[in-house]
Amino acid sequence: MTIFDTAKQHYSYAEFVQLLETLMAEGKTTGPNQSDDYLFYARLNLQRMRRWDKTFELREDVLSAMSNVVTQDWWVITEGWCGDSAQNLPAIARMAEAAKGKITLRIVLRDENPQIMDQYLTNGTSRSIPILVAFDGNGNQLFRWGPRPVTAQALLTAWKSNPAPVSFEEFEKEMHTWYALNKGKAVQDELMQLLQN
Repeated sequence: MTIFDTAKQHYSYAEFVQLLETLMAEGKTTGPNQSDDYLFYARLNLQRMRRWDKTFELREDVLSAMSNVVTQDWWVITEGWCGDSAQNLPAIARMAEAAKGKITLRIVLRDENPQIMDQYLTNGTSRSIPILVAFDGNGNQLFRWGPRPVTAQALLTAWKSNPAPVSFEEFEKEMHTWYALNKGKAVQDELMQLLQN
């Protein structure tokens, strides 16, 4: 048993995407913030996830390695409006799927599960998402990843530390351009390294 067993609800990847589509059809997103900005990002991120679902392919070395992993549970903390999640969750789901039943992927919503999120804060203070936590069959934590690949995190850190930063909109454009050019390579590399440790 882990802290994730206290989740109010959890979703498979397919169920999560269906939830986002259902909410979007109602003009809503996940979480308590239903502002125009959050709805805009939720719509954009659902489009990103759909595109990744159609176009993303695991590298051959990753496909091969995933077929040999030990049985484990992957839990992802996220929300539908999260841009980093839209860019990384499809790859995480594809990797779990490639394990052919050895990895069970479950998704929980950050804002309805603060007791879980607060166990996995970034730098001890930030509720940044997505966060992936892997456990073995006995509930022992194997690794934690997130909220974004190391290079993407460096982009964010540089933007935040700049005394005269560009606007958030410009930064978002730079970040998502990086994701588009990287094509999921970084998340595959980082998760493969964690799986091999």
